[in-house]
Amino acid sequence: MLDFNHQPSLAERINALIDSGLAADRDATPPRTYLGGSRLGHSCERALQYEFAGAPKDPEADFNGQTLRIFAIGHALEDVAIRWLRRAGFDIYTRKGNRPDGEQFGFSVAGGRVRGHVDGILADGPVIPGMGYPALWECKTMNAKNWRETVAKGVTVSKPIYAAQIALYQAYMEGAVTGISASPALFTAINKDTAELHHELVPFDGELAQRTSDRAVRILQATDAGELLPRMTSDPDYFECRFCPWKMRCWA
Repeated sequence: MLDFNHQPSLAERINALIDSGLAADRDATPPRTYLGGSRLGHSCERALQYEFAGAPKDPEADFNGQTLRIFAIGHALEDVAIRWLRRAGFDIYTRKGNRPDGEQFGFSVAGGRVRGHVDGILADGPVIPGMGYPALWECKTMNAKNWRETVAKGVTVSKPIYAAQIALYQAYMEGAVTGISASPALFTAINKDTAELHHELVPFDGELAQRTSDRAVRILQATDAGELLPRMTSDPDYFECRFCPWKMRCWA
């Protein structure tokens, strides 16, 4: 009797084991109990409120193994970029004292309910027009399409969520690193498909930082009062809503 049932290939078997391990790591990670500064530029305040309150996600909404692998590769590429910058002559700090066991640079406000961790602090480096030190360094990895858009339009236009993160970090890190908001931040984007690099200077936008901070306060206050913030749209088929992990809860 011939067996026409699909038999997993070697790659499928090993990938399944890898993905199971990544999922186990994800499930063992304690959930956030604070608003992350990197998320406050998200366009939907209700989604941020659900995230902060730990609202149960829709069934099947967790990231699959392939997505978890993409995240892991992104983190690894950021470490590579740090080594490249150091070889290029930048004095970059990613942890206090630049020790592997050092505390990560970041900030905590509102009783610890709003926090952020920076990718790096440029303490010194080559003389480049427009650059100053100390400066915030933020790094993102992107696919080729998003990378090209960022190069063409700049991070503020193409990726407003990153621009809000940068402005907020420059504002709140000023207390720990005096002068960091006076120098433009260095934003690095890595094309994961081609290894191309894009760098741009992002001057401090105090108004954007204030708006982002006000949004955090609004989310905290509404959550404490048991009030549900409005959705970003009245169309459940809007692009961001379609992929929101709380879509079923939000539109029920």
